Amino acid sequence: MKKVLITTVPFGEKDKTPLELLESNGIEYIINPLNRKLKEEELAELVSDFDAIIAGTEIISDYVMSCASNLKFISRVGIGLDSVDLLAAKKRGIDVSYTPDAPAPAVAELTIGLMLSLLRFIHISNNKIHEGGWQRFFGRRLEEMTIGIVGFGRIGSSVLKHLEGFLCKKVLINDIIDKPKFSSSLNIEWATKEKIYSQADVISIHLPLTSSTLNMIGLKELYSMKKDAILVNTSRGGIIDEESLFKVLKNNHLSGVALDVFEQEPYCGPLTSIERCLLTAHMGSMSSDCRTRMEIEATEEVVRFFSDEALLGTVPIDEYLVQKK
Repeated sequence: MKKVLITTVPFGEKDKTPLELLESNGIEYIINPLNRKLKEEELAELVSDFDAIIAGTEIISDYVMSCASNLKFISRVGIGLDSVDLLAAKKRGIDVSYTPDAPAPAVAELTIGLMLSLLRFIHISNNKIHEGGWQRFFGRRLEEMTIGIVGFGRIGSSVLKHLEGFLCKKVLINDIIDKPKFSSSLNIEWATKEKIYSQADVISIHLPLTSSTLNMIGLKELYSMKKDAILVNTSRGGIIDEESLFKVLKNNHLSGVALDVFEQEPYCGPLTSIERCLLTAHMGSMSSDCRTRMEIEATEEVVRFFSDEALLGTVPIDEYLVQKK
């Protein structure tokens, strides 16, 4: 009997379909017994006799793989691949699959929600009332804003579609692909990252974490932003240098920041002391429908793999080349 370790949690809580898929295909499984994100050494201790991993964002390094002599397949629940050493997997003959489309709608909607909360101080007003106070804030509306979108893939383009309903003044877009085809009723301009940093009122990050994007936004970039700009990151922790961000916010630069992702998760660092820094627990994909779709798609890939069927979510070669750089 094939054995699968499910590391990502929660799993199968909202919809039992992925677990039923495994059971109906005679696949034995164990769900992460610690019920939290596993550390590298913890995962290494667990993987020894499993044939496949249904993975979250925990580190699956060459060391982890070396502890898993039976491992032949990693099915990633989600889109980010920075936590999986793809080159080590290739070297060891381990196939890797992912579910890149499933989380995009939920992450895009959370991004819009974070923008609105920062612009209208929703999170701060909520805190004040819970503390027994009553304070109203003058905010700003998206219609007045120039929006900067850094990264225009599945999620960045979905964010743009939502912004059309807010009639934003202007949208500046940056991506490694030069001007892909799309339609929009908004005033769109392709721009450098530097222009976005200096001119946008709202900056939203939608990039993978790679060697070229690690700490891409540091002190220089943060101070080049408008003093009253807001910054949102729902992509990957490590793209914005957290130490630099803390210094900038302490110096009263930037109106607000929203982070759903962090260098180390769970996060318990100094940004928790900054009231205008809105922090959420990496829950961009955590809508019931998108999470369920991700889990089912990842599980279906496991079933296909063990049935010697063609995989639908095989990681493209470009992702391996990015890690090679």
